[in-house]
Formats: sequence, C-alpha cells, structure tokens
Amino acid sequence: SASVPAELDKQDRLGDWEYIRMLILFLVVFIDLVGFGIVIPLLPFYAEHHNAGPDVVVLVLATYSLFQFFSGPLWGRLSDGIGRRPVLIVTLGGTALSYLGLACVDSLAMLFLVRAFGGIMAGNIGTAFAYIADVTTEENRAGGMGVIGAAFGLGFILGPAIGGILAGSDPTTADFRTPALAAAGLSVFALLLAIVGLQESLSDEIRAKTAATPPANRWRTLLNSLQRPRLSLLILISFLSVFVFAGMETTFAMWSRRTFGWGPEQNGYLFAFVGVVSAAIQGGLAGRLSKKFGERPMVVGGGLLLAIGLGMVPFSAAAPILVMVMGVLALGFAIMNPALNSLISKAAKDTEQGGIFGAARSATTMARVVGPAWAGLLFARMGLNWPYYAGAVVMLGVVALSFRAK
Repeated sequence: SASVPAELDKQDRLGDWEYIRMLILFLVVFIDLVGFGIVIPLLPFYAEHHNAGPDVVVLVLATYSLFQFFSGPLWGRLSDGIGRRPVLIVTLGGTALSYLGLACVDSLAMLFLVRAFGGIMAGNIGTAFAYIADVTTEENRAGGMGVIGAAFGLGFILGPAIGGILAGSDPTTADFRTPALAAAGLSVFALLLAIVGLQESLSDEIRAKTAATPPANRWRTLLNSLQRPRLSLLILISFLSVFVFAGMETTFAMWSRRTFGWGPEQNGYLFAFVGVVSAAIQGGLAGRLSKKFGERPMVVGGGLLLAIGLGMVPFSAAAPILVMVMGVLALGFAIMNPALNSLISKAAKDTEQGGIFGAARSATTMARVVGPAWAGLLFARMGLNWPYYAGAVVMLGVVALSFRAK
C-alpha cells in the first residue's frame, strides 16, 4: 500500500498485517456497538412502558452490567488459553440472540432476563482490548486502544440515532420491537465478518505458556496482579469514572423527559452527538496526545472535564447549552478512556493480557451496576439533579487520584 509502507517504524506506526487486523476488529466492534447503541436510549422508556419507576428503571440497565461483571474474567481467561477469535465469535452470536429476545419482551420480568443474557455475552469487550494489546507495541498501544474507543464512539453516533428514529419521538407510543430486530441483524453481520475476516492475534507461544499454567496458578497470578499498587490504582480510577458516567447515562433519559419533554428520538440524536465527539477524539487524537503529553496527564485532564460537564448538566436550561455540556462530558471520557486502557495494558504481562483486561472490565461493569443504582436512588429520593451534583464531586476525587497514576 502506498499509504502504509511495508517496513514501518514500530515506535510510531503499525505494520501492514497489524493494521489490517486492527481494521477488521474495528469494523467488528463498530458494527456490534451500533446495535448496542440502538437499544440503549430506548431501555428507560421500555422499562417505564412496563410500569417501572425510576429506581427500577436503573436496575434494568444495571442487570446487563451485573452479568457482564461475572462473565468478563471468564471470557478473558478463556481467550488467553484458546485464543481471542473463538471467544469473539461465540459472544457475537450470543449478542444477536439477546437482541432477538429483546424484540419479544412482553413483561418486566422478561426484560430483566433478556438483559441478563445480553450481559453474559457482552463479556467479550475485554477480549477485544486484549486483541489490540497482542498486535501493538507499547509505544503505539494508546493509539491502538483509541481505535477501539473510536469504534465505540462511532457506534454511538449511528446507533442512538437509528434507534430513536425507529422508535419515534413520543415515549407513549414508541416502537421497541423494530430497533431490537435491527440490532440483532447488525450483530449477525458483525458475527459473519468476524468468522470470515478476523484472524487470531494470540501467538502459539503465549497460548502454550497459558495452557501449561495450572488453573489454580492462573487464579493466583490474577489475584496477585490485582494486588499490585499501580494496577489497583488504575482499576480504581476506571471504576470511579465509569461509576459516575453510567449514572449519568441511565438517568439522563428520565431527566430530559422531565426537563424538556424529550422522547427516544431526541435522546438518540444527543447521544449520537456524544458519539461524534468521542470518536473524533479517540480515533484521531488519542495517540497523538499520548505521545505529546503522556497517559497520566490525559487521565487527569479527562477527569477534570468530566467533573465540569457533570456539574453543569443541572444548569442547562436550554437545549443548545445542554449540547455543549454533553460535548464537554464526551470529550473528558474520550481523553481518559484510551489512556487508562493503555496504562493497564503496560502494567500486565504478555501472558495475562486477557485475564487482566477481563478483570479490569469487570471492575468497570460493576461500576455500571452500582453507579446506575446509586444515581437512580438519588434521582428518586433527592431530585433529578442530584446524580450530576454527586457525580461531579466523585470525579474531583478521581482527578486527585490520577496524579498518582503512572
């Protein structure tokens, strides 16, 4: 390729083969995340459609993350042994089935069950990050993590907008079945792309080392890894940042409905805007910012922007102001996320990338369990603005912790 020479300096850029594999993984994650983004803005309205109150709505959303918490390390350790590709293929197929189930939901109990199964299959995200760690060097890893972050962001550009259009603008007459079927179709497409185009990234040598390690020792290695001060601090920072961001995501539809009278379509467009900002930063600037400033300043700066954005949400009295505030939120998270993933990867050994990312992903998914529950409680008991006030305070604490991250 004229734009990607055969011999590239590994200090700066990926080789041809690594570039192609990352491109295919990007497409797989992007398509899968479009499906995920389609249903996310709809779920609060879906739960309210089945007579759930604010505190139950956030529990519906948290159920997905609760089961993802338990499945993440299992998929991650399995991928260390049998490879990344088979784990991604199995979980993509399961994700498609979960969306088909969502299209058939006829009760609140069934909605909980379907989201639980979807959470089990969503444990593959840690495997995707481990795939990136397999095909990048330490020097370009932050940029590689930013590519996957961009897939998330782009998924949230198209997904919420598609979901909002398919569901409609009126929350009382929203169509929930069609968006779920569209999400299922996209997951099937991502599955086929993974089967046909995704090559295994884990070397035979590392798989052999993992296979030679007794299961009890793998657990001991993982627990010992989480006891390392540097790794524990990074995972704690990840947990807290996702804790407050998830609280914002799960209460925002209820907040915007009460503040502006918005339905799924308006929320879909706003989350699409958040995706645009996130994709632009993580896909285009994350690697450059890392090389110029380093990962720790990115974590500190991103945390500060998140604190500012959260604190300003309650004061967004008009839609244009809210759009700017959500842009600040998206910018902060987009700067922070790839830098944290890069630091976590550098703190782990080659033979434990999948397990460590699975554990780190479990920490952040547990944040998506307790964060929404905490935000929903504040929303129901103290008022619709309190999840954002409290989230801003927590993020200021995260900024203080981030000065110790290396």
